[in-house]
Amino acid sequence: MADVARLPGLFEQIWLVAGLRWRILRNNMKNKNRVWDVIGVVISSIVGIVFVTSLAIVIFAVTISFLNNHHEERLGLLFWGIFLWWQVLPIFVAGFSPSFSFRSLLRFPLKFSAFYSIGIAYGLADSAAIASILWMITMTVAVMITRISLTPIVILVSLLFVAVNVTLERLIGSWVEKILSKRRAREFFLALFVMSMVSLQFVGPTIEKYGKSAKPEAENIVRFARLFPGSLAGEMISGVASGDWMAAGMGTAGLAGYAALFGGLLLVRYRAQFRGEELSETMAPARVRSKPVVATHETAGLELNFLPATVRAVFVKEIRYLFRNGFVATALVFPPMMVLVFSMYFNGWHATAGKHGFSPDLFFPGIMAYLTLMLMAPSFNSFAYEGRGMQTFFMLPVRFRDILMAKNLMTVAIMTVEITICISLLKWRVGLPPMPVFLATISALIFAVAGQLTIANWSSLKFPKKMEFGRMQGQRQSGMAVLIAFGAQLVFGVTCGFVLFAGRVGSNPWLSMEIFLFLAAAAIGGYVAALDPLTKLAEEKKEAMLDTLMK
Repeated sequence: MADVARLPGLFEQIWLVAGLRWRILRNNMKNKNRVWDVIGVVISSIVGIVFVTSLAIVIFAVTISFLNNHHEERLGLLFWGIFLWWQVLPIFVAGFSPSFSFRSLLRFPLKFSAFYSIGIAYGLADSAAIASILWMITMTVAVMITRISLTPIVILVSLLFVAVNVTLERLIGSWVEKILSKRRAREFFLALFVMSMVSLQFVGPTIEKYGKSAKPEAENIVRFARLFPGSLAGEMISGVASGDWMAAGMGTAGLAGYAALFGGLLLVRYRAQFRGEELSETMAPARVRSKPVVATHETAGLELNFLPATVRAVFVKEIRYLFRNGFVATALVFPPMMVLVFSMYFNGWHATAGKHGFSPDLFFPGIMAYLTLMLMAPSFNSFAYEGRGMQTFFMLPVRFRDILMAKNLMTVAIMTVEITICISLLKWRVGLPPMPVFLATISALIFAVAGQLTIANWSSLKFPKKMEFGRMQGQRQSGMAVLIAFGAQLVFGVTCGFVLFAGRVGSNPWLSMEIFLFLAAAAIGGYVAALDPLTKLAEEKKEAMLDTLMK
């Protein structure tokens, strides 16, 4: 009995968990939609691989240049870039990073050391971590080629830097998960984050205006930054290169101290999770108050009698979902703000991208293309937030074409409001283009939206992916849906650009509008004709959709 009750060792436990994760992945691959999802993610990741490889080549060349010119202290700038990449990128690509719930491991009799080690291992498996480690390996290879005597210290710096970054990233992620365990907090921090990202766009003009007067303060900030990991890594290498062992020792002690501090704080957080810390949005028990009975017509919502009853009901439901989902509602503020930023950088008053900026003939179509790119993307997974309510669509005696039309109508309504606001901002900041270009661009929008909605409906039925209200981690679109959206927008963008170019070089200024009106009529006709086949497709994919969205 003692042998039966014996717990496996640390490495054996880690191996068992890795095997479990592999079996889960292998079993999921039996689902055809999952296979296409993985294929889509792999294809989309090729762009990231090319980007990381290109930066690795640049880092290799810059490292060699610094060493040949005896500017070893400037290597700290590269470490600062890696540090910021490692800590900031996971915020932007949280959905594409490993989103495995560590609490699910606690159902197994794991030792705490195994739980901690698995958490660190997931930090090293993050896309930002893999890219950063690759860049540090590239720097090490450059040092070996240029000045081999510095290779041991560069390897030591890289190891300490990895320890600092992986523990800090896991610590921040764990605390963010705890703080944002409540939906209101998540929505508040999302709004704060969006506003912060937009505010960063105003840094350039501010520096351009106050750059000279702010130089002393900037120098103080640079001196203060010497206490942080990026600068300490540079001091270690420059200290060994110049024979200043005191500076090298202080840099080593600083990095080791950061690694020990962050590792200790992460130990405290993981121990709290290991002991059963529960993060839940469940409301505390309370006495239920009786609510007065309200007439049905008072709760019906908007009066949209011009729509069929089914379309009207689903459309009203979509409006309520919009205001219920704080993330999506907050994201609608983003396009108009970006229009202001673009108008400041590239056109209008005080343009910073050039003395005279771009002509409205080019700027206006470009902004409209950007808005279409942003606002059409969610339509390629339009059933993401249905959850268990998806079965209602199949249980009710309604045609699925009405459901698709209601969801598409919601997309068109959002785009109409957003584009109207943005056109008003452009008229105020930049001015509108001549009437032929303006009408041609609006006609191009109708063509692009109508054409993409048909593809988006097919993608939503073929490659659905469940998403949840108020969550950030793990919330990503299906890999194939992302690939289809990118391909569709690329094709429509190139087509519209070619037609606008043909109208610009031709003798007839109204040629582009005429072509787009013909294309828009064809796209609308194709959209209407595709509704019945898509209804049949929905019936064929019913089991797969319910399995994906209701689990």
